Amino acid sequence: MPSSKSNLVLSSDISNVREMAISNERETTEKSITSLIENNGYQDSVYINAAKIFQGIRNEKPEDKILVRYGNELEPSLPDFKDECSQRSSYELAFSALKYQDLLENILLDSCFYPCQSIPDELTSLIVVMLYDLQDRKFQARQISDEEESIPEVREVEHYLYSFKTKLAAALARCRIKHDALSIEYILPETIRKQEQRASALPLYAWINTCKSSPEDIYRELKREGFTKVESVSDFEGYTYCLDKHCSDVLVFPASLKEEILNLELFTHYKLILQDKSRSLAVHSVKALLNMDDDIIVAHMGSRMTAAHMSVLSNQSTSKVFVCGVKSQAKELEMKELFTRMECGNIELLHEDFTEIGPADQRIQKAKVILLLPRCSGLGVSNPIEFILNEHEDAGLLRDLSQGSVAEKKLHILAEQQLLELMHAMRFNKMQAIVYCTCSIYPEENEAVVNKALESGVEGSKVQPYRLSPPLWCNSETESPSDIFFKMEPSEISNCCFLAVLARQRDPAEIMSVKDILARAAAKGLLEGLDIGKSSKREEKRKKKSKVTPQRNVPKDTWVQSNIVEFLNREMIPIDTNSEVSPIKAISDISQKNMKQTNSSIQLKKITKPISNSSLPGMLKNTPNLSSMSKVFERRTHIRKPRAEDKMVVLKPVEIVLPPVMVPYFNPQGNKSQISTQHYYYSWIEKKSSARDFIPSLSKRVIKSKETLPSTMVKHSRPWI
Repeated sequence: MPSSKSNLVLSSDISNVREMAISNERETTEKSITSLIENNGYQDSVYINAAKIFQGIRNEKPEDKILVRYGNELEPSLPDFKDECSQRSSYELAFSALKYQDLLENILLDSCFYPCQSIPDELTSLIVVMLYDLQDRKFQARQISDEEESIPEVREVEHYLYSFKTKLAAALARCRIKHDALSIEYILPETIRKQEQRASALPLYAWINTCKSSPEDIYRELKREGFTKVESVSDFEGYTYCLDKHCSDVLVFPASLKEEILNLELFTHYKLILQDKSRSLAVHSVKALLNMDDDIIVAHMGSRMTAAHMSVLSNQSTSKVFVCGVKSQAKELEMKELFTRMECGNIELLHEDFTEIGPADQRIQKAKVILLLPRCSGLGVSNPIEFILNEHEDAGLLRDLSQGSVAEKKLHILAEQQLLELMHAMRFNKMQAIVYCTCSIYPEENEAVVNKALESGVEGSKVQPYRLSPPLWCNSETESPSDIFFKMEPSEISNCCFLAVLARQRDPAEIMSVKDILARAAAKGLLEGLDIGKSSKREEKRKKKSKVTPQRNVPKDTWVQSNIVEFLNREMIPIDTNSEVSPIKAISDISQKNMKQTNSSIQLKKITKPISNSSLPGMLKNTPNLSSMSKVFERRTHIRKPRAEDKMVVLKPVEIVLPPVMVPYFNPQGNKSQISTQHYYYSWIEKKSSARDFIPSLSKRVIKSKETLPSTMVKHSRPWI
């Protein structure tokens, strides 16, 4: 036994060593490829665009501490990007220069490169970003392609930097010795270093555009491309992917396959959309609150992919997604073109900001849920460049992300704006829910904002107030549905996400309607095989007057009920438990509807038990049993209390033809009727009796037909009068 244990330990150690060797080999390969790309440098247009971005996000120092001055000629807005790759490279270069701004300025001063008489201050931003790239290339010359379009300013700055490369390298070495750092990465704060480590390992999340392709087709296409489906992120190895544990339409890919994934036809044709997971969580939270024909308001224009994802998950024919804040006509055309390529046909663009739209606006009267994604500090995001590009956020967020913290004054301003937008959303009386989502790690932007909005009572006293409700899609082992807020801390598998669902309380006096719950269940495919018909007005009134008792008979399709029990329990969370009609009971009643309809004719033919002959006078025992007056008497004397089974039977109209009533003729002189007494006997019970006491007996004799009646009988044209 000890030898076997040692063999197991030895084999596990060998496997661990192999895995470490493979991972080290991959890292070495990736670093070598990256270094080759970086050593080649960038195109001139990337440098000039990065300088424009840096000019707008750089850290400004007090006037008495400014040693390096930046001009104002380079505008930070509207950089001209050739393609998406050029845009990403420009932002990455600007963000890297921003993180090392103090170090780069010290190198310029220590090497006596600055001030430079031949280069104006307006080009200082270009000097800083090109200096960072030069030291990252180990002060090697940039390889310039003959086809590349040259920019005079870039070539001029590059020439002066390269002429000072020895002094610049010496100044960099002195700075590293001063900070006792092996590389410039160790000069950064620890929070920034951890953020960069998380960003390098963060998986890629992509949701399926079901308007263009089904999940099954996506899986088959990925299999043809060589991808293998695994259970979780921990099983990633090579070309693999897995399903997200929270969102059923989100796929997760390894971070190392980013370049290969983006070149796949699935991504270029918008069948798979790359986006941060936090936005998919917010969209699915809205989806869980929607009815079949509800409209949605997306309060911010920046998140285009979020609006598209919301459109994909909603009903394209009956629901609309309103996106606020599309002020520029160029932006509107760009977004419409994007949504057309993605085949999202139910998105409406509004020019006004969300806070400028009032509750009485006729365009949004059908809207029931608001998706609120306010601008936040974003310190929970590990890969800020991807977040800004995908969500079209302001590049000014990079200033705080480069420092690893947010100033208290700015945090207060952000929280005030978030509270203002959330309180404005609560003023819409017809709204039923609000989904509030941020990527911040600060409680001041998360729980504090939500609690202050709930305490404000801005919704008024005429409508039901809002209360916190857990997201209805919580189904994982780590997050409990009983949690009020949904929170994900930044880690190596996801960015930070804070999610709050504010649902309006139901009126206790309001009778719960099952229609919307059944519609949601039918949309999810949980009611297959059940015939859901529309109840008549008479049945609805009857249900309001009396409570429905539980059914005694177990329906045959109990397997259908077991599939929808979890769905109905989730739907009942925001609903008052004192409501009169239970959705589960209504589903059970509907499942028994077809069986009761088939048996309805048999139930109508049942005859109530006749009155005992001993309770009638002796002269009435021989009266025929088909008399209409006898039937009336039986119905009145055998009235029973309605049962729940009878209430649920859908009655069909039946035409009943009653036989004519033959009223005997009495002689005023006291003689008996001329009708033969062999078959008919009548008598008055009392002297002072009404017509109700004149009762025909339930005789068991055989009834003769009308042709056998004596001709001496008095016939009336209307015998029932």
